[in-house]
Amino acid sequence: MFQVWTVLAVGLLYVGFLFAVATWGDRLAKGRRPGQPRPLIYALTLAVYCTSWTYFGSVGVASRSGLDFIPIYLGPILLFALGWPIIRTIVNIAKRQNITSIADFIAARYGKSESLGALVAIIAIIGIVPYVSIQLKALSFALEAVTAAESWHLQSMVPLPFSGDLALFVTLALALFAILFGTRHIDTTEHQDGLMLAIAVESVIKLLAFVAVGAFITFAMMGGPTAIVTAYKTNPDVANLFGQ
Repeated sequence: MFQVWTVLAVGLLYVGFLFAVATWGDRLAKGRRPGQPRPLIYALTLAVYCTSWTYFGSVGVASRSGLDFIPIYLGPILLFALGWPIIRTIVNIAKRQNITSIADFIAARYGKSESLGALVAIIAIIGIVPYVSIQLKALSFALEAVTAAESWHLQSMVPLPFSGDLALFVTLALALFAILFGTRHIDTTEHQDGLMLAIAVESVIKLLAFVAVGAFITFAMMGGPTAIVTAYKTNPDVANLFGQ
């Protein structure tokens, strides 16, 4: 367990690091020739799909229902591996029509109907709010899990309105980052090179974290792959979960 201020300091340093990476990415973009492919950057930015809920949701689902979590990731993998012509068509249409959102895309299909675009935008907002709230809750749980106390509130340290809501501060920090590196350009179709590079670097950190945790559990806690297989075979609960 760590002290609250230690966690906050590390978090601020991490956010500052991402700011520096995004700024550097924007500077590099000025010297890059138009149309230059960046397959590694684009591939790593797709990992934004595997957000903090992966640490909580996927592991939790696996502990309760075995391999039922696989379709969550199998679907996007199949889409990008086999359905890339559809994605390419959508991208070409979006570039020709100057489309920047799903609301614009559907509205353009029906004569750029403003009322339809507004309706789609409202539906998208209502649909995404519960998912975003789960993400923020997962971040709050993660911060609370690594602190010394079982639960803590910023109210005791920062006597400000709403300072007891950790998710609110996380939301404000993410919003500030998105504004500085995602919405400051006038051209909405411009590639957000700094933001993409920051997400790619964060994806590498996520991969290293997953590998480190997996290696620690496999070799330090369980004693190696053979011991894991033995425990799997001898534990009836685990065998029932993954026996399918």
